This record gives sequence, C-alpha cells and structure tokens, in this order.
Amino acid sequence: MLGPDFQKPDLEAPETFRFADGAAQMAEVVNQKWWELFSDPILASLVHTALQNNLNVKTAVSRIEEARAALGFSEADLYPMLDIQGGAQIGNYIGTGRTDTTGKSAYIAPVLSWEVDFWGKYRRSNESARAELLASEYALRTVQISLITEVVSTYYLLLDFRQRIELSRSTLDSRQESLNIIQKRFDRGIIPEIDLNQAQIQKEIAVAAIPRYQRSIAKTESVMSILLGQYPMASKTGEDLHLQPVPPAIPVGLPSTILERRPDVSGTLAQLHAQTAKIGVAEAMRFPSISLTGLLGVASFELGGVTDSGEIWSAGAGLTGPIFNWNKNIRRVDIEEERTRQALLEYERVVLQAYREVADALVDIDTLKEQLNAVTRKNDAAKNANKLSKLRYDKGATSYLEVLDTERTLFSVGLEQSELEQQYRNAYVKLYKALGGGWLSEEEMAESGTTAD
Repeated sequence: MLGPDFQKPDLEAPETFRFADGAAQMAEVVNQKWWELFSDPILASLVHTALQNNLNVKTAVSRIEEARAALGFSEADLYPMLDIQGGAQIGNYIGTGRTDTTGKSAYIAPVLSWEVDFWGKYRRSNESARAELLASEYALRTVQISLITEVVSTYYLLLDFRQRIELSRSTLDSRQESLNIIQKRFDRGIIPEIDLNQAQIQKEIAVAAIPRYQRSIAKTESVMSILLGQYPMASKTGEDLHLQPVPPAIPVGLPSTILERRPDVSGTLAQLHAQTAKIGVAEAMRFPSISLTGLLGVASFELGGVTDSGEIWSAGAGLTGPIFNWNKNIRRVDIEEERTRQALLEYERVVLQAYREVADALVDIDTLKEQLNAVTRKNDAAKNANKLSKLRYDKGATSYLEVLDTERTLFSVGLEQSELEQQYRNAYVKLYKALGGGWLSEEEMAESGTTAD
C-alpha cells in the first residue's frame, strides 16, 4: 500500500484546564445525560422531542447512510466483477472487408474482470471511505449536542423573559397603585403636578416593558418550535427561573484528555485520517494497473441456434500505466498532500477552539456566580430602600424624587437579576457542550464504560 500510514497527531497541550483546580472526580461529568442535571422533566421532554424530530438531526442521519453507501461502493472495487456480453450480426461485412456471402453470427458470454490492487489504490480508498463514515457519525453527534445545547439555552432564555414580564406586571400594579394615591393627593392640592407627572411616567415605563417582553417571548417560542421540528407555537415551561435548580458542583481539576470525547475533535481527526489515505490513492495512480479478464460462453453462425453451438472462452491480462503526462500524476499527489496539511491544521484549530470554550465556560460559571450573588444582595437592598423611601415620602420627610429613584433602581435590578440567573445556568450548558456533552442513550452509556480506555 503506497502512501503514508495514518498516525494521530501528537499535540502538546496542558494537562488540565485553566480555572479548574484540585482533584478530579470525572464519573459525575462523563457518564450521564447532562441535561437531566437540571432536574426539569419538561426540559427533558423538550430535549427528547428535539432529538427525534429536528430536521438537522435527520439530515445528519441521512448523511451517515450516504457515507455507509459510499463505503460499500468503494469496497466493491476490491473484488472481481461479473458482467454479461452478447451480440448478433448479419451481413457481408466481417470487420476486415466485404465477402461474397451473407454471414450470420451470434454470441453470449459472462465476462469476469478484476483489477489487481497491486499498489493498494482501492485499499487506501476504502480506508478513506471508512474514516469518512466515522466522521459522519461524529458529525451526527456534533449536531445532537449542539441541538441539545440550543434547546436548553432557549428554554432558560424563555424562562428569563417570562420572569421579566411578570416583574414588569407586578411593577405596573405597584406603580398604578402609587399613581392612584398621587392622583388623589394632587386633586386635593396636597402635592404639585410634577409629582403626578413623574408617577405617570413611571407607570407608562412599566406598561411599555410588557409588550417588549411579550414580543421576546413569542420569538423565543418560535425558535424553540423550530428546534423541535414543529411549526411555531406556545412552549411549556416548568418552575420559574429563580426556582430552577443549579446543577451539582463541577468536578475540579478536569483533565484535558476529556476533550477527546468532543465529537467535533474526533470528527476532524477522522477527516484527517480519510485525507491521509487519499495520498496513497494518488500515489498508486502513478504506477501501472494490472487487470485480469476471462470470458466463457457460446457462439453460433445461426442467429436462432446460439445454445446449440460450441463453447467459447478467452482469458487475458492487461497492464495500463502512465509514461508521460506533464507531471499530472505528481501534481495529484501534491494536491492530496496539501489537503492533508489543511486537514491537520483544521484539527489543530478545533482542538485550540475546544480548549478556549472550556476555559471560557469555567470562568463564566465562576464569575457569574459571584456577580449573581452581589446583584441578589443589591436587589434585597433596593426593595428595602424603596419601602423606606415611600414611608419617608408619606410622612413628608423627603421629596417624591427619592421614591422615583428607588423605584427605577428596584425595577432595573430585578431585570438584571433575572438576566444573570439565565446566564448563570446557560454557563453550565456551555460547559457541558464544551466538554463533549453526555451520552445520548443507556446503550451508549453502557458501551462507554467498556471503551473509555
């Protein structure tokens, strides 16, 4: 077999990820359906529906079948081929010249032909096709993991928008109640008109927020429906966002070898293998090909009596090879070698990208948790400040501007807290995707236990 044998590239990489310290406990991360860590049965149902109905997944499955058929197509070249030949002729021309008599002839015979794979051209081609089949299976897993990630992320975004619209409605109720009180005080001449105008402004701000989040909810539900392979419709959700559980703590000290679970990393490695084998195919095309043929059948000089005549047979061998073609075959090898270098660079790029995604997800989880805790404390303080400012205003100890300021702060901080709660949970989603996701079935989980090494 001509051409280089494939060897996995040896990339120098850190043993652990940045922002991951301590001893590793990997079993909790690897062998599980990771979306079930969020303990939301509705979310799990959405993921299951998406995996069954999503059109991108179905397309990826079809590509696997295409690659499997391509492998079978390539494997057929290794074996002898059996064809049939037949013909009939009548006339005074026998191929070399005219005769004085009219002749008749007919024949029919199976023909066996086989090109000896002396240089490994077809074996390299099969090696490439097998690697491409494997790459298509990894491509399916990549699509599945991306789909699961999008479903879970969209789910938490939908919960975020629904929580924000509920906050906007409760804020509207509170501001409407305050406006009613301010209106009565203004009607009695107790307060100036500017206080009434400021209360009206704050009420309309809350009113305007509601349709904005209604629009966001509708668009997010449409996104979810498409992910599920359905026409746009309303989506079910579980507990409110702030009640959604956070996944268990991430095992620290994650070894970098876990990235080998990522299907995009494995897929680009399989593509590199396939491209490496194509160098051997191109090399083999520089050398002669050897063919064997055989024919066994019957022939007759009477068109109606082919089966009554004697047998015919022939056997032969042929050799065809290039002599001079302006270095065309050499350039074919150069092309495949350069494509192999490109495939290697793509593999290195995907590995680097994988390290970056894991590192970014780890730092997001760490920093968003601190930020969310701070904003939660700020929200508690804003609630208390708003309560106290209203009491001070009712007793005439402060102006209405102080009340307005605390109300704006409370509303703003509430929206900020909701967004951070969504981002914090989605940071876990990004991490699980960056680590290669979880197994998709009990069979795969069982198989992973025996093939992890």
